[in-house]
Amino acid sequence: MRLEEIELRGPGPGQVRMRNKAIAVNYRDVCIRSGIHKLESFPSGVGIESAGIVEAVGPDVGGILAGDRIACVAGPDGAYADERIVPAARVVVLPAGIDECMAASMMIRGMTARYLIHETYRLRAGDTILLHAAAGGVGMILSQWAKHLGATVIGTVGSDEKAEAARRNGCDHVIVYSREDFVERVQAITEGKGVDVVYDAVGKATFEGSLRCLRRRGLMVSFGEASGNPEPVAPARLGHLGSIYLTHPSLPDYTSTRAELLDTANDLFSMVLDGHIRIDLQQTYSLSDAAQAHRDFEGRKTIGTIILIP
Repeated sequence: MRLEEIELRGPGPGQVRMRNKAIAVNYRDVCIRSGIHKLESFPSGVGIESAGIVEAVGPDVGGILAGDRIACVAGPDGAYADERIVPAARVVVLPAGIDECMAASMMIRGMTARYLIHETYRLRAGDTILLHAAAGGVGMILSQWAKHLGATVIGTVGSDEKAEAARRNGCDHVIVYSREDFVERVQAITEGKGVDVVYDAVGKATFEGSLRCLRRRGLMVSFGEASGNPEPVAPARLGHLGSIYLTHPSLPDYTSTRAELLDTANDLFSMVLDGHIRIDLQQTYSLSDAAQAHRDFEGRKTIGTIILIP
């Protein structure tokens, strides 16, 4: 990755030109850069999430004005920039009390947590969940939200430092998977019953064990592949494991309409503004240091969220 200066045109119909104040670093960015996810063409920008100020509004855009503080959520690629053109349909106006750095730290992660516990699986008081990468960006928000709903949260992490972060953010039980068998610990914690749902963004390294942590008719939610794609699963095996369910959801399918996007964002804003979810900004890098941010992210040297400052 390298910075280049290009000429930016004005916004077209249904578009907004925004000046970034904070840019999110998501695992998807790593997948795009490394070739795990394909791009349509090169050269290409990177990044799908940023927050900043509206510089100009194109024709046929309503409800967004020059000078508004906004976040652009889930696309298109090109967020690693001082300014960019974005579709107005993916723009959310930020309320008072949510600054641009906080927005860049929480929008995709928080909106992902929201659909995972309200729609993919409707989490209820008394449920028990297993959350992998509990000290990651999604994990730290999801664990707080799940705890607010009355769930028991079992989280896995890779170090003692991350274990402490997971406890601060709502985990009732924390498993350091580098020295503990998380399947054995989960079965001990649940007295052999298993958990109602597993939220797994790690992928290959945790997938098989996660299946064995579920209760009868439990749900396996695989929503990321940080360690690679899991091996295929024969449908009959889900029956042998207790008639369990398996799904692989993604944010665009839960925010495909403007109404869904706004409902999801507004629920997140309310949880943060009401004090039920705390957003801890852990690491900031200069935009010019984006390559180092990726190295640290891939090297598991980071906790929580990472943002770039233009």
